[in-house]
Amino acid sequence: MSVTPGSLAFTGQAGDANPASRTMSVTDAGGGTLSWTASDNAPWLSATPASGAAPSTVSVSVDLSGLGAGTYNGTVTITSTGAAGSPVSIPVTLTVTSPPPGPLPPITLAVVAGGFVSPVHVTHAGDGSGRIFVVEQAGRIRILDNGAVLPIPFLDLASLNPPRLVAGGEQGLLSVAFPPGFAAKRYFYVNYTRAPDGATVVARYRVSAGDANVADPATEEAIVTIPQPFANHNGGQLAFGPDNNLYIGMGDGGSSGDPLNNGQSPGTLLGKLLRIDVESGAQPYRVPPDNPFLLSAGFLPEIWALGLRNPWRFSFDRLTGDLYIGDVGQGTFEEIDFQPAGNSGGQNYGWNLMEGDGCYPPGTVGCNRTGLALPVFVYDHGLGCSVTGGHVYRGSAFPSLRGVYLFGDLCSGRIWGIRKNGAAWDNAVLATTTLAITTFGEDEPGNVYVVNYATGDLLQILSP
Repeated sequence: MSVTPGSLAFTGQAGDANPASRTMSVTDAGGGTLSWTASDNAPWLSATPASGAAPSTVSVSVDLSGLGAGTYNGTVTITSTGAAGSPVSIPVTLTVTSPPPGPLPPITLAVVAGGFVSPVHVTHAGDGSGRIFVVEQAGRIRILDNGAVLPIPFLDLASLNPPRLVAGGEQGLLSVAFPPGFAAKRYFYVNYTRAPDGATVVARYRVSAGDANVADPATEEAIVTIPQPFANHNGGQLAFGPDNNLYIGMGDGGSSGDPLNNGQSPGTLLGKLLRIDVESGAQPYRVPPDNPFLLSAGFLPEIWALGLRNPWRFSFDRLTGDLYIGDVGQGTFEEIDFQPAGNSGGQNYGWNLMEGDGCYPPGTVGCNRTGLALPVFVYDHGLGCSVTGGHVYRGSAFPSLRGVYLFGDLCSGRIWGIRKNGAAWDNAVLATTTLAITTFGEDEPGNVYVVNYATGDLLQILSP
């Protein structure tokens, strides 16, 4: 007995109609009784007739109901009693593709709290408390708990005498990060610019023994101190990655045009994204053994990526682990950089050889882009002047927003969304606002927020 073709392949789109059935020809069946079986792991597969006098053809069908995108394998085995060569097994492959994404949805904003003074960072502790932590540039961290702003700051560095930090312009208390397992550890990390010299300090603080809503400013442990040659381009973002390492965004040290060439210099931590292990118990930290430049001559081992001008805000997609960086431009372009999850690091994002996707300085012809990681989205200064990186929406309230990276511009108040679509990126302006956008933030369920630096409002991003 023989069956042709020797294999079958079907293709369909999830949620769409089933593809047309396919026919197999059975010859030399010997006039016996024909039957077929499908492999146990392929309930989506069927064939007719199921049994009876051996026909010349068997029709094979697949059912897409309930199947998500992916490749499915099954087998149809045809048996004819008394026929030589029986049974014959025919492999069947079903490839289900995802439906094309719909248009990026519009968004609206709803004020959830106010009264913050110059807010620059918003996050949560991951401890199940539902609290939202808002960093104020002057040196305080405030708590929003069940819709109410607590009157006593979680951390108050602004009232210390002598002053611990210098604030104003691009300096101040710039972010807070809570380690995995914070509920039990009861310590956290902040990034601030030190008084009087403006150096970047990453420090650990501990929560007071008697009050989970108040930290003790006397418990500071300095983890990293990085001198700053100028007052601007301090970076300032701290975030724990999916690997539980602490990532630190460092600007190029300031002035204009990176006069010290810090972005491309391997021997400085300025103009870089750093990756260190602050949870291993090593003092003050451990360099992860898989950092990309650990064994590279001339490179500081903490460097995870280089070629950044001022990565003011970056974040990890809580579902996929992908990394998004909003890198503030010079005078022409703003950019979003992307690193897929599982990447081994070592990217060079181009500054100051490039600004956005153009050569730098403007007018330079034929800059060498070899080996550079180019941005996935760029806009020019006709649409804004200072990008504020945001978050990928992974909440449950607005399904149409899932997978959309939300970010904005400090000067224009525009809020964009971008979403990976195969090898390309969909993008759209989702809202035009009057906000002075200094940060976005997430709560524990995955809702995304944005602040108005000018008015001190915290707003939730909603979608119809």
